[in-house]
Amino acid sequence: VTLKMSKTIATGLPIPQPAPKLPDHVMDMFSLKGKVACVSGASSGIGSAVAVAFAQAGADLAVWYNSNSELIKEAEELSKKYGVRVKAYKCSVTDEQQVKSTIEQVYQDFDKKIDIFVANAGVPWTKGPLVEAEENGTAAAEWDKVVQTDFQGVYYCSKYIGAIFKRQGKGSLVITASMSGHTVNVPQLQACYNAVKAGVIHMARSLAVEWAGYARVNSVSPGYIATPISKFVDENLKKQWHQLTPLGREALPQELVGAYLYLASDASTYTTGTDIIVDGGYCA
Repeated sequence: VTLKMSKTIATGLPIPQPAPKLPDHVMDMFSLKGKVACVSGASSGIGSAVAVAFAQAGADLAVWYNSNSELIKEAEELSKKYGVRVKAYKCSVTDEQQVKSTIEQVYQDFDKKIDIFVANAGVPWTKGPLVEAEENGTAAAEWDKVVQTDFQGVYYCSKYIGAIFKRQGKGSLVITASMSGHTVNVPQLQACYNAVKAGVIHMARSLAVEWAGYARVNSVSPGYIATPISKFVDENLKKQWHQLTPLGREALPQELVGAYLYLASDASTYTTGTDIIVDGGYCA
């Protein structure tokens, strides 16, 4: 039985690829010059910091927003500052057809190439304990919003960028997950968010195996980060966060970009199916 299973697994995997030709200098391995990167949820917070870092590393960028059209101007400024091509696209990741058409448009606009995709767009759960939210009549809408944005949105992006990666024979997908996919962090209660983030971590691992012949898939799990997504949280709750985090504070978004740059770049050509936790020691 074991032999049969092994044969089935072996024949189901892509043919192993040759080792890549890498730069001699380690800093060149982290360079994104000549690469095209697409970042969803790039108008603020983690996505914005990642976009800036990628531009600094030399990538041409397609940055996505849903409602914050200020990103159009910011894209122009980023392009001028770092001498790379940057274009903003309006796309709701909860709309499958929009995701499909936007990815295809980016592919055409950037000379039929996308090397990196960061599936970052997401929303928090703000309604507290599930049963109480249900009693208050707010659970269903909030649950659907979180699932559609944080899980289905990642699925749609993965589905259509995967087709591009397969077409061109290469690519790196990086998914923004959360430490909440690893542990039930307290004191806030957010069963929906925790479950969804655990789901996208396992989605990334599963796709890493499926795409092994032509692309890499990894995720980053941030802890408490000082971004607009946590504005709904009062200061007393944040103090409790800090007390439970060994480093005693929230992170700046810029403290995450090293993980994204590593996973996007040629420094990580043998890294796939991995989740990098950047949480100040919370999960430890």
